[in-house]
Amino acid sequence: MSYSQGDIFVGETIGTAILILFGAGVCAAVNLKRSKARSAGWLAIAFGWGFGVMAGAYTAGPLSGGHLNPAVTVGVAVDTGEWADVPVYLAGQFVGALIGAALTYVAYYAQFAANSDPTDAQPTLGIFATIPEVRHPVANVLSEIVATLALVLPLLAFGLDDGIGESGTKTLLVAFLVVGIGLSLGGPTGYAINPARDLAPRAAHALLPIPNKGTSDWGYAWVPVVGPLVGAVLAGLVFNAAF
Repeated sequence: MSYSQGDIFVGETIGTAILILFGAGVCAAVNLKRSKARSAGWLAIAFGWGFGVMAGAYTAGPLSGGHLNPAVTVGVAVDTGEWADVPVYLAGQFVGALIGAALTYVAYYAQFAANSDPTDAQPTLGIFATIPEVRHPVANVLSEIVATLALVLPLLAFGLDDGIGESGTKTLLVAFLVVGIGLSLGGPTGYAINPARDLAPRAAHALLPIPNKGTSDWGYAWVPVVGPLVGAVLAGLVFNAAF
């Protein structure tokens, strides 16, 4: 399906903002003091991100196809050879992710404010961006490559089934795929699998007036960008070779 570049930008901005609001929102709910969902755990986080994908992609779908992820956009472009709209997709995704991160801050403003005591402050970067459990750049990049390959290759394969497309369940399947990746492959790095999902909210963390926010860890920021993009290219190449 062909979309205008204006619609692509608007759709990806709105859809990615919804994705990040759900995803960063569940991370805030689980981690911030005086949140009713505090310590709800990894299962809650995985499903929160999955439902964010579902809500954002269904919303953006009529306008842009609902990529919401530069890795998905690049993987599709590698498969189809169509690159003309890629910059517009990426622009909308990064702008939307920044908006979604800012909306998360607004929604949890009181909880962030309650983090003002430096003797009892909770780290906040993990609400917005990914942090590896074991810092090992090579292993961290490989983890992101594998997890993104596990996202983009099935997503491309879903497009081969006309019944999935006609029923409108492709987006639902991708949402559950993201939940599965979070549960199975999210342990090492927090599964960015999406450069916009990490880079723009990391920038929001750096810019927002969050009490005791600590470092934004820019030294790690390249990993959740490079890893997913490499994984996406590999997924597109494997799909072209195998299907």
